[in-house]
Formats: sequence, structure tokens, C-alpha cells
Amino acid sequence: MSELRVRFAPSPTGYLHVGGARTALFNWLLARKQGGTFILRIEDTDVERSTKESVDAILEGMKWLGLEWDEGPFYQSDSFPLYKEYVQKLVDEGKAYKCYCTSEELDAKRNLAMQEGRKPKYDGTCRERTEQPVGQPYVIRFRAPQGGVTSFDDLIKGTITFPNDELDDLIIQRTDGTPTYNFCVVIDDASMRITTVIRGDDHVNNTPRQVQLYEALGFPVPQFAHVPMILGSDKARLSKRHGATSVIAYRDMGFLPEALNNYLVRLGWSNGDDEIFSRDEMVQKFDIHNVGRSASVFNTEKLLWLNAHYIKNGDPERLADLLLPHLSKREVTTLNGPDLMAVVKTLQERAQTLEEMAERAVFYYNAPTGYDDAALAKFDKELLVAVLDTVAEKLASATEADVHGIDALFKDVCTEKGWKMGQVGQPTRIALSGGTQAPGIGEIVVTLGVEETIRRIQKAREYIAQK
Repeated sequence: MSELRVRFAPSPTGYLHVGGARTALFNWLLARKQGGTFILRIEDTDVERSTKESVDAILEGMKWLGLEWDEGPFYQSDSFPLYKEYVQKLVDEGKAYKCYCTSEELDAKRNLAMQEGRKPKYDGTCRERTEQPVGQPYVIRFRAPQGGVTSFDDLIKGTITFPNDELDDLIIQRTDGTPTYNFCVVIDDASMRITTVIRGDDHVNNTPRQVQLYEALGFPVPQFAHVPMILGSDKARLSKRHGATSVIAYRDMGFLPEALNNYLVRLGWSNGDDEIFSRDEMVQKFDIHNVGRSASVFNTEKLLWLNAHYIKNGDPERLADLLLPHLSKREVTTLNGPDLMAVVKTLQERAQTLEEMAERAVFYYNAPTGYDDAALAKFDKELLVAVLDTVAEKLASATEADVHGIDALFKDVCTEKGWKMGQVGQPTRIALSGGTQAPGIGEIVVTLGVEETIRRIQKAREYIAQK
């Protein structure tokens, strides 16, 4: 085991967003690449917005993606006594102080600063205050350095420097005694011995404050790597208006975890021109220094392309198991019908998602109750009846029930009758599936079985004859 320790620290105020999932993936890959430790921490200090349902959704999404953690999940809410201890330590050492300014006073200071063209930061009114009003509410502020700069070397963005005079005295404890985000993060990362913090670049502005807190408390400062945001097609930050953003939503839409992982790892990271990476290849080739500095645009078409690749090359037995929930949504039972793995083999060549595959699999288990009349209308009625009668007759006496034998049977029908394959294949496909979008005739017949195939052909023949 290396000394590398990384963490994924989502807030349980909603589902696992694809942006969060990518951050988790980058942390997980670095840990696996270097033999380090991947820690899951739930940052639930926002009591009003944090819910158990959100925690469950995050854990479910992580497990579905296969991003297993080595330690945790830890919950920030369990560490309140520890946070209070360190707040008091800073107060005792003169590195933090009580601030009695009311919200109205702070608003007035902020407005005045803006009117005068100054940055609307806290002016330090209580920084050197000596009297302590009894019974008056107060927050506790960190006594930030007032001169010089705070710098850190970002593994993705390079050296980033903030002038200290732009940073005001951060509130580290609210009037109700609860600690604030930036303070909790520092205590957590220090106590968990985190060596590298990989997170979204919306946290860049938090980092100098956290660096100052690490130094004030005597903690080693971890390395930082801020990953650029994921944008929608309109170059705005990815949100619900761009479509699904939840990991579980993509699962329910029929995407495979390996496809989503592969897509997310390529959102910002590259390894030459390679597009497709197995799980092992991602671990082997991932390098945090190869993550780009620019934001990435989420492209659903690219994700669909990857998903189709993984379905096409997937294990039919596994795909059959994953397909079951999608069939259940359509009230399809596979108990009385063809082997589901055989059905998958006929569909995986063309399906982009499991939802699409499930929709195309329905006819195998539920015989059509109607037919594509527009497609049937392209053929002469007498021809349709003759074709279906001939095919049923030939199938009844067929000796080879494999795909090759069935395909040869249809060719023989065309040769004997002088029909074109389109005149035979399409009507038969409609009779068996109800429509024109279905696998090859040989695949359908072999999967359904000759007996069920003949039964469906005869039923369709009766429907056409009565029109």
C-alpha cells in the first residue's frame, strides 16, 4: 500500500450527479493506480437539506459504477465534537475570535463597500474587540493573514496565488454553534490523513482559506487537483435542463456502468487518441497530470455510441440479467417464452441501450395483437396470403432449425416461387413481430421455435385474409 489517501466527499442533498461521479472516478482511479486508499465521506453538516434518501442514492450510484471504497462511509455529522474542539483551539491560541456583528450591520458594511468600489468583505470590526457582550449572539471567525499571498500548486492548473488582502476573516462557527463547510473539510481531511484532494474547480476559491486553516492548525497541507466543470451543449454548467444528470437515471435509461465510466473518464482526461478503455486499462493508464484545464461538454450521442459498443461486445448472460428490470417495466415475463440469453444474442448487435433492447424484445414474449398495416399495404393481399401459407408449410417440414438452415429455407422458397426476398422476409417479419423493425428472420424463427413461429404466421394469415 502506498501512502496516497484520497476521498470523495458528496453532500447528501440530492442524487449522485455525473459531475460528482467523474470526481469519484478520478479519485478511485488514482488510488487503484498507486495502491492507495479511497475514502468515502458524506458531508451532511447541512442538516436541513441532507436526507437519508440522498445518502442511499449516492451509495447506490457508487456501487452501480463499481467505485468501491476502502474506508467509510464516514459522516461529518458524527464529528461535531471534534470540530468544536479545534474551533476552541484556534480561539485559545488567538487565531480565531468572536464576532458580534449583526446581519443588519454586515449588510450595511457590504453595501457601503460596494458603493465605494471596494470588495464587499468583512472589515474586521470585532477582530481586536476586547469587551465581550453577555448574552449577545456571536459567530467565530478565523483571524486570517492580512498581508502577503497564499499560494498552492494545483496538479491540474499549476500554481495558483491569492492576495491575502482579498480574503476576509472566514466564519468557522455559526451563531447556533455549528461549524462551517470550509472548516469541517480541513479538520476531516487532516484527521483522515488525506494526501491528495481531487475535486471540482468550483472549489478553487475555497482552497486558499483552507490552506490558511491547515497552516494555522499545524496540519500538513495536501496536494490539490481541481477538475474543470462539465458543461451542457449550450456551454452552461450541466443541469437537469440538459437532460438526465443523475447516475441512477442513466442506469434506468439502460446504460451500462462500464460505458458511463468510460465516457466520464474521457471527459477531461485523455490517453492519446484512445476512446475505449476497460476498467483495468483505465487504472493502468490514468494520470491526473493528463487531465485538461478546459471544461468538457457532455455529449449524449458519444455516450450512446460507447454504450452500443459495450452492449454489442457484452456477455449475453450478464446482459440478460440486466435486461430483466427493463422488461418488468413493460410487464413482460420471460417464464413462458424463449431463453432470454438467446433473445439478447439476436438484439445486442443493434441496440444502443437496454431500454431499446427491452422494447425490441417484447414481441418474443408477447405475440403481436396488431400488425403494421401501412407496411402490409405495400404488398398485394393474395401475395401475402400465399407467402405466409408457403412459409408455414415449409417450416412444418423443416429438418434444420438453426439460423443457417432457416435462412436457406427462405432462399429456397424464393427460388421455387420466383419471389424476391423482400416479398417473403418482410411479411414474415411482420407476422412474427407485428412490425418491420426486428432481427433477421432466421434469428427470430430459431429463437421463437418452429412451432410458435408457425402459430404466429397462421394468426397473421387469418388477419390478412379477413381484411
